[in-house]
Amino acid sequence: MLRDNERHKLFNRRTAMLAGGQAVLLSVLAGRLYYLQVVESERYRTLADENRINLRLLPPLRGRIVDRFGIPIADNRQNYRVLLIPEDTRDLDLTLSALGQIIPIGQMEQRRILRDTKRNRSFVPVTVRENLDWKTAARIEVNAPDLPGIMIDVGQSRSYPHGADLAHVLGYVAAVSPDDQTGDPLLELPGFRVGKAGLEKIHDLALRGKGGSSQVEVNAYGRVIRELERREGEPGAEVQLTIDMGLQRMVSERLGEESAAAVVLDIHTGEVLAMASTPAYDPNAFNKGLSSPEWQALVSNPRAPLTNKAIAGRYAPGSTFKMAVLLAALEKGIVTEDSEVFCSGFMELGNARFHCWKKHGHGLVNAKSAITQSCDVYFYEIARRTGIERIAAMAKRLGFGSQLGVDLPGERAGLVPTPKWKRGALEAGWQKGETVITGIGQGYLLVTPLQLAIMTARLVNGGFAVTPSLTRAVSRAAPGKNEASVPFESLNLRPRHLDLVREAMNDVMNSPFGTARRARIDKPEWAMGGKTGTVQVRRITKAEREVGVIKNKDLPWKERDHALFVGFAPIDNPRYAVSVVIEHGGSGSKAAAPIARDILEEAQRRDSARNVMAGNFNQAPGNQAPENKEQEDG
Repeated sequence: MLRDNERHKLFNRRTAMLAGGQAVLLSVLAGRLYYLQVVESERYRTLADENRINLRLLPPLRGRIVDRFGIPIADNRQNYRVLLIPEDTRDLDLTLSALGQIIPIGQMEQRRILRDTKRNRSFVPVTVRENLDWKTAARIEVNAPDLPGIMIDVGQSRSYPHGADLAHVLGYVAAVSPDDQTGDPLLELPGFRVGKAGLEKIHDLALRGKGGSSQVEVNAYGRVIRELERREGEPGAEVQLTIDMGLQRMVSERLGEESAAAVVLDIHTGEVLAMASTPAYDPNAFNKGLSSPEWQALVSNPRAPLTNKAIAGRYAPGSTFKMAVLLAALEKGIVTEDSEVFCSGFMELGNARFHCWKKHGHGLVNAKSAITQSCDVYFYEIARRTGIERIAAMAKRLGFGSQLGVDLPGERAGLVPTPKWKRGALEAGWQKGETVITGIGQGYLLVTPLQLAIMTARLVNGGFAVTPSLTRAVSRAAPGKNEASVPFESLNLRPRHLDLVREAMNDVMNSPFGTARRARIDKPEWAMGGKTGTVQVRRITKAEREVGVIKNKDLPWKERDHALFVGFAPIDNPRYAVSVVIEHGGSGSKAAAPIARDILEEAQRRDSARNVMAGNFNQAPGNQAPENKEQEDG
């Protein structure tokens, strides 16, 4: 009996302890619940909302690029995309097979789609194909009942309506690469495009705009239930260029499939009215994405379609450089406009003989007639007397040897050689013969077509250091007025020296002895001046000279001379300057001058430099020069 009482007391104590422990635990639990539901209620409500509501970034509309007259040259168009939602189809392979009856889907593309569906959740759309035309998108929509999980999405894609005509100026946009990442959230959006070349790259930040936002309600799996709020972004700025699209298209068509470049400037403002480099490429292809064979075809093309030859092509200027040599000699007092040099067809210096392009010589020539007839011996002689340092200094004043600062990536400086440069670059001393050949624009001297156009502008605008520009305005409004111009610095060239050069360039085109007379403009009010240039790219041996120099047409393309021309118009009141370089084109008078003539004629017909719409945009280019035999130029 006593043992039973002890057992009963022990049981009661244990029961009391257990009950007490349970009471303590319940108190702790109740306290914790109170803390979470009352004290911390606001915090957890916020966390729940954050898990329930997602803030999504919306891409802005990329800004347009327009020409000087407001014509769109880089715009946006509707982009139809076909998307696949895996959870909405029972048989993925069967759906893709049915879709393949409308749009071909290759094996690699199909593997990519299947890979993307496995990486993402089943309700996340996978892009099957972009840049569909409306007709194809409509066919897919009509067949939607037989294509479970397939839907059409409409977005915006960059469009270049003029294709290759402006490729090197505009550049292109393409998908964001790891090197492009700067921390901007827009760059992390799928399918976002950024400027990769040309003005698209230079003005990318302004064209990009500011992103919008969308608040959406999602469930625990991340599926969108509904959109709660939407704020549209700010479209990119509109960029207005100095380019006249009508003139640009004419220049591009006139150069054709040649490996060539041409630049047209307003000589007073430096505005680039046209800049073409051929052959070119279609920038729309980069936006869509190039295939490996397409990319290899571009990079392996010997005529370098990816290079903007107008700013990055470096060429010996040939006889187009003779005006710079003459100005250096006149300024130093080596010659006057009446000083004469006898040309017998060659000049000897030590054991070397330097030939004129005219085998039997020009006889007595002065400054004007030497430019008009492009006499090499005259410029051999005055270069020897003037010296390389003074020639180099004049060349730099006219825009050679350094970047001009045009608003395009990839501009090259060219090269104006000096004894100091040669010692540093080649570890060799300067030779007198190198000064002589620099006098006719050959040797180490290298320039770009843009620099040639700037030199011409500075020669005929009164000697002002005009610089090139491609952008007129960057605005979020409609095309605005041209920005206030800043006076350009004077080059301090003597007016009479400049007049002499312009008169000589006039005679090149309009004198009976001019090297480019057959390429002149017949209308007196549109008459042009200019200077031809033909640049050797191979060495002509003494033996070849004795039997007769091989004609360009009989040589392989790579061994033919480069053809160059610089010009301005009109003669009485200059407004336009042009430079044309045709790689391995042969004679400057036969190949480059007729093209420059047509360009200057079209620029004046359109009145491209004015601030109002000029001419008919769709009018065909001017007549090409008839093929007549012309005298050779230096």
